[in-house]
Amino acid sequence: MSTLPDVWFPNIGIKISRLPQIAFTVFGVQIYCYALFIITGIIVGLFLAIREAKRTGQNPDTYYDFFMWALPISVICARLYYVIFSWDYYKNDPKMIILGIRQGGLAIYGGVIGAVITILIYSKIKKINPFLLSDTMAPSLIIGQAIGRWGNFTNREAFGSYTDNILAMRYKKDQVFHLTKNILDNLKNINGVEYIQVHPTFLYESLWNLLVFIFLMFYRKHKKFTGEITLLYFLCYGIGRTFIESLRTDQLLIGNTNIAVSQLISIVLAIISFIIIFYKRYRLKKQTTI
Repeated sequence: MSTLPDVWFPNIGIKISRLPQIAFTVFGVQIYCYALFIITGIIVGLFLAIREAKRTGQNPDTYYDFFMWALPISVICARLYYVIFSWDYYKNDPKMIILGIRQGGLAIYGGVIGAVITILIYSKIKKINPFLLSDTMAPSLIIGQAIGRWGNFTNREAFGSYTDNILAMRYKKDQVFHLTKNILDNLKNINGVEYIQVHPTFLYESLWNLLVFIFLMFYRKHKKFTGEITLLYFLCYGIGRTFIESLRTDQLLIGNTNIAVSQLISIVLAIISFIIIFYKRYRLKKQTTI
C-alpha cells in the first residue's frame, strides 16, 4: 500500500496524506464530504442573510421562510441543469439521476436559476420587492459557493488542464476522471504511483468568490439603487467564472459543440449586468444634475 499522499501541491510543499470522499455512514447510507460542504455553505448563507435582514430593518422570518422554499427548488434545478448537459451519461443509467446526487453533480448556475425563480414567485406572493430580496441574498449566495467548491476538492473534480504554476495540484491518477490528452501527456510518476498535475480550478473559484463576497459586504452599505448588489454579484462572478471555466476539463457543453454552457452564461450575465449598472448610474447622475 502506497504511503504517498492522496493530494499534493508540490510547488508550495503541501501534502495531504488522505483525502476521503465519504465522511461517515448513517444507517448504511454513505454521507459524502461533498454534501457536508454544500450544507455548510447553505447554513452560513442563511446566517448572513438573517444578519443582513436585521441590519436593513427587514423581518428575519421572511428569510427563514424563503430558504424553506428556495433550498429544495435550487437543489432540484442544480441537478436538472447538470443532468441535461450530461445526458449522454445519464441516459444509459437513469436511476443515477437521483441515486448519484450524494456523490456530486450539482451545477451552480442551475441552483442560481432555481433561486431566481423562487425569488420572483415568493416576492410576488409576499408583495416584497424582489431586488430587495436578491440584494440581501447575494453575499450569502457567493460565500455559500466559495464554501461549496471545497466539495469538488474532496470529490476530485472540477480541476483544470496541466500546469506547473505555484498552485499546481496533484491527484492520484486512479482516483480521478475527465482526463484529457494534455493531462495524460504530463503524468508524474512518483515511486511507481502516477499523479496528474493540474490547475486547482475549484481553489481559484473559491478564492475569487471569497474576494467577491468581501467586496459585496463592503459595498452593500454604499449601493446607489436597489438591485445593484445583485447585479454586481452577476458581474463579478460572471467575470471570474468566464476565465476559470476555460481551464476546466469537465465542462458541460451545449450539444455537440465545444461551447461551455457555464462560460456562455457567465459572459452574457456579466455583459448584461454591466450595461444595466452603467445605465442606472447614468440615470441617477443625470437626475442629480437637473
